[in-house]
Amino acid sequence: MEADRERTGIIHIGLGAFHRAHQAWYTHTAAPEWGITAFTGRQPRAAELLAAQGCRYTLVERAPERDRFEQVSSIVAAHAGDDATAFLSAFADADQKVVTLTVTESAYLLAPGGGVDLDALTLVDELPRLRRAFAARAMERTAASGDFPRTVPGRLLLGLEARRRAGGPPLTVVPCDNISRSGTATREALIQLAEALRPELAAWIADSLGFVDSSVDRITPRTTERDIELVECATGWHDASPVVTEPFRSWVLAGRFAAGRPEWEAAGAEFVSDVEPYERRKLWLLNGAHSLLASAGLNRGKSTVAEAIADDACRELVEQFWDEAVRALPDEVEPRLYTEALRERFSNPRIEHRLDQIAEGAVAKLRVRVLPVLAAERHAGRSGAASLRVIAEWCRFVAPEGDPLAALATLSPELADDAALRELVLSARG
Repeated sequence: MEADRERTGIIHIGLGAFHRAHQAWYTHTAAPEWGITAFTGRQPRAAELLAAQGCRYTLVERAPERDRFEQVSSIVAAHAGDDATAFLSAFADADQKVVTLTVTESAYLLAPGGGVDLDALTLVDELPRLRRAFAARAMERTAASGDFPRTVPGRLLLGLEARRRAGGPPLTVVPCDNISRSGTATREALIQLAEALRPELAAWIADSLGFVDSSVDRITPRTTERDIELVECATGWHDASPVVTEPFRSWVLAGRFAAGRPEWEAAGAEFVSDVEPYERRKLWLLNGAHSLLASAGLNRGKSTVAEAIADDACRELVEQFWDEAVRALPDEVEPRLYTEALRERFSNPRIEHRLDQIAEGAVAKLRVRVLPVLAAERHAGRSGAASLRVIAEWCRFVAPEGDPLAALATLSPELADDAALRELVLSARG
């Protein structure tokens, strides 16, 4: 198959299964005149597989009773994330209007207090590379020189500089990862990093670009060889890169688009004045419970979310954590209805959402999924016992034979220094 390269408008960074189940599906369904130029986050394999079949793929919507198959064609080009020439060319293209990202929370290298973490080891290595790339008259030479950035903030910043140098119109950045006020946080980080490299770029970002907060929600497990065989049997097409996902989907966005956007609302996306309550609902109730089930389930020999939520002990831990989280959420986002839906979603036995996949990058995840709930409980004068149990289960998982307080220190030095919390974590581990 040949990809349809006539359509354009969106650059995406992080070509994984979730993007193809979520933003790519919304674009395919609501705005077929728009096309996505996609780049992988780390490994090139996803781009290679997709490009080999014209960038089309099968979306398998897996309900408890049956599967539904749909071919999605919104991606028009797929590249490895380190393809500097294609990357810089895409950003310099005036027809591109929106940049979306799905790269996981940790890839943004955000500092706990806001902005970019300049002390992060990867970014320390990155700064000299960025300075050389910014100094080059022809930025495309970074492909041959080895100075193309290796981090998401670095690549995004260099892409924006390529657009500024080309005199291109402003565009809009839409991070779609589990970060509170994701657009706002990304804007602050990019401006801070730009100020250290090119002050005029920092001013251009601050004055011209749009940044949109978003909350995304659709459980998307990794594709298996069995899924590939199933798609071929059902459709007659050997799709080497299908995506399996649940029927539920949600996308809530808030912010200013600088140069137009797809009408994603035609596929059910919601545009609101403030996405933050929806972010907290999803981060705490879905993602927080996922992180809890990952540790507690793996501690008890379970391998999937459905297996873990069927375990009485795991389910009780989730219900207790939900009770704490719901207390800190506004009624307008209907948190009790959301947890009711989550019970059904988690219990879908045909969605094989593996706990070891969820457990990856746990420190960054727990900081945004669980620690805010604990902080809200303590601010209200309560102990936050259920939130502490989440942390204790994680400490037990990462240090089954060792000192859980050493693991706790990597999560939060403040928690590790709190004598009362140390005692509660140890007792909750029991």
